[in-house]
Amino acid sequence: MVWIPGRTFRMGSDRHYPEEAPARDVTVAGFWIDQAPVTNRDFRAFIEATGWITQAEIAPRAEDYPGADPSLLTPASLVFTPTDGPVDLRNIANWWRFLPGAQWRRPYGPDSSIEGLDDHPVVHVAWNDVVAYAAWSDAELPTEAEWELAARGGLEDTEFAWGDEFTPGGQQMANTWQGQFPYQNTVEDGWIRTSPVGAYQANGYGLVDMVGNTWEWTQDWWSSHAAEAPKSCCAASRPLAEIETASIDPNDPARITRKVLKGGSHLCAPSYCRRYRPAARHAQPIDTSTSHVGFRCVRRPPADRAS
Repeated sequence: MVWIPGRTFRMGSDRHYPEEAPARDVTVAGFWIDQAPVTNRDFRAFIEATGWITQAEIAPRAEDYPGADPSLLTPASLVFTPTDGPVDLRNIANWWRFLPGAQWRRPYGPDSSIEGLDDHPVVHVAWNDVVAYAAWSDAELPTEAEWELAARGGLEDTEFAWGDEFTPGGQQMANTWQGQFPYQNTVEDGWIRTSPVGAYQANGYGLVDMVGNTWEWTQDWWSSHAAEAPKSCCAASRPLAEIETASIDPNDPARITRKVLKGGSHLCAPSYCRRYRPAARHAQPIDTSTSHVGFRCVRRPPADRAS
């Protein structure tokens, strides 16, 4: 782990997606954070030590998903599948498949494996899975503010974790999508999906893959406006139960609460999703695992640990 000194920093952005605004000063106490995302090798050690079964390996219960198609109540996870050509970018169902048999050991379906991918970030992990791993490793998940402070690497109010230019001198700085999403990936960075952790230059704090490769879970409940979220890692601006309930998508009949993801992934592209920046954020239902979401852990000095 790497120690991140506590400080007040400028969080969020007024220049991009509305949920990142307003840019504001946030104070975070010092903490340790994993240098890299949790890898398949790391996660295998946890599984072997505990016998944990991930959410993607368990059939959903019909009572938790009123009106669900019974054929979908099977162990499965979401897998990105490129399209044959241009599609309506407003409909993510055009490129996401709810694929039976997809899970962390078989990231692209029942006929795939993680052979040769020990150093790649683990994927297909839902909220309960990452919390269980963190507890096993005597750690926790970062708050959104902790994560963003760490991702900025000591830089103040820059667009990216490395400065203000996406590809300085033509150099790919993170594992993202090149070409027209979701059907044409020119693979200029060399990776069609995930990449080994540390394949790209570390940020100013020595952390790798804080941008791109996989999205990462954080502790915070989602709010549509960043300003509604807790103002620090230690105190909420309104009762936690209220914040949790407010995270639910009003159009979701199952009423699943959502957490904040940070960092973007290998699917983020200038032609579609420009969330390969420290300020970017995304809502993720706690029951949902995908082929592009992973995590890393933090440890806090004892006096600062979350209750």
